[in-house]
Amino acid sequence: MFFTKFVLKTRLSFSVIRSISNSVLNQGTIYSLSSGHGKCGVAVIRVSGPQTSNAVQKLSQAKSLPVPRKSHLMKFYNPVSLEAIDKGLLLWFPGPRSFTGEDCAEFQVHGGPAVVMAMYEALSTIQGLRTAEAGEFTKRAFMNNKLDLTEVDGLADLIHAETEAQRKQALRQMDGDLSRLYMNWRKRLIKCAANVEAYIDFSEEENIEHDVIDNVNEETSKLCGEIESHLEDNRRGQRLRSGVNVAIIGQPNVGKSSLLNILCQRPAAIVSPIAGTTRDIVESAVNIGGYPVLLSDTAGLRIGQDEIEKEGIRRAIQRAQQADIKVIVLDVTKFQFKKDLKTFINQHLLELGITERCSESVQSDIKYNSNTPYAEPEIDLSDVLVVFNKIDLINHEYMIKELSNNMLDLSVQVSCVTEDGVEQFLEKLTNRIKNLCGNPLAGNPSLTQARYRSHLHKCIQFLHSYFIQIKQQDIVLAAHQLHLALREIGKITGKISSEDIIDVVFRDFCIGK
Repeated sequence: MFFTKFVLKTRLSFSVIRSISNSVLNQGTIYSLSSGHGKCGVAVIRVSGPQTSNAVQKLSQAKSLPVPRKSHLMKFYNPVSLEAIDKGLLLWFPGPRSFTGEDCAEFQVHGGPAVVMAMYEALSTIQGLRTAEAGEFTKRAFMNNKLDLTEVDGLADLIHAETEAQRKQALRQMDGDLSRLYMNWRKRLIKCAANVEAYIDFSEEENIEHDVIDNVNEETSKLCGEIESHLEDNRRGQRLRSGVNVAIIGQPNVGKSSLLNILCQRPAAIVSPIAGTTRDIVESAVNIGGYPVLLSDTAGLRIGQDEIEKEGIRRAIQRAQQADIKVIVLDVTKFQFKKDLKTFINQHLLELGITERCSESVQSDIKYNSNTPYAEPEIDLSDVLVVFNKIDLINHEYMIKELSNNMLDLSVQVSCVTEDGVEQFLEKLTNRIKNLCGNPLAGNPSLTQARYRSHLHKCIQFLHSYFIQIKQQDIVLAAHQLHLALREIGKITGKISSEDIIDVVFRDFCIGK
């Protein structure tokens, strides 16, 4: 009895969604081109809403509705002039077994602009029909519980996926893998909150088990661990969704722009023997090994000759510091092997200004508290890949012998003129990208949106507050913290939401989706 009462109470926030849902559904029947604009072989015009059956019969001039979920070849007519528009396929999906949960239909006609416009004109003559707004078909699917917000986001990502890895991740999310994970957490939190509420209401009557709070504490602790583990993903899913940022850095005239052009397979950046040719950041989105990558060619790092070059160098350093992977290009003809490669890279990054030296006061503290002489701390080079360029100008075999064997994974030798070594460079770069993004099909589904991360961090904070209140023996406030944590998870899936959140999700959809 109490658990049912609690669940009903947690569902009060659904009134916000339901009111929005009713307002949307009362706006009539919508139609739009769903297959993309421009000349094409086939255009798909989608219709959804209570007047869909009327639209089907009027455009087909049929006395009865066609067999559901089967394609039917027929002519389509203008309902007013009865003039034939085109001959195509009609698919009829009566609700609730449709994408939106409403009565739906698809008119598949030839994709010429004149045909599409004639179909639009014919549909506009039917009372109760209007053109759809951006994302409105998917929004109705959400309102009718056909999709939750994580699945909606997955659908949007699938539509915008440009690489194979993005497609796999988006499809997995659209299929509900992430939704099932969050819904499992939500279900367990509801049970925890219900048990705490029951303890508050019935503990004095001794109608409830004495260890109920201990069980809730144990389950809440497990949930904390699972959510924290989910958050400690090194932003794999978000990187895969938005692209891995790779900055190409180095001194002037080492071949940075040439390397960018090879990777892009087009002249994206100007190549010149004049030092300081690249002043601003040149960006190019590419597909490397099935992963999305945003390449950035930067200004050569040196003491700037004028204000414009100084600003370009400042931007280059900033981009390098923010990059997921730093590709350091070196002119091998000017490189001397006085140190092992790792020590050299540490020093070179300091010289380029990408990293900073310890202050003199810090150096003094280290020397004072240590018997060993001061040395710059080692820099994490897991995000660094060194490219020795211009190997066509030196003895390549001598170069390989000089590089220490245990550092070969950190470097590669190429010639941007002959393109020797470029394949090996791409292989190593792809491996770095894979390590950052992970396998989208392995393990638990990835966290793909900053919105999810924000809500889960807040959820963790409320769960920690729950334990603080439990220690202070304030059960009522502890129960409130569980409610707040539950609400944050609900905001991710849309089970507890607001119109503002829904608008943010749907505003990036295109018309007809």
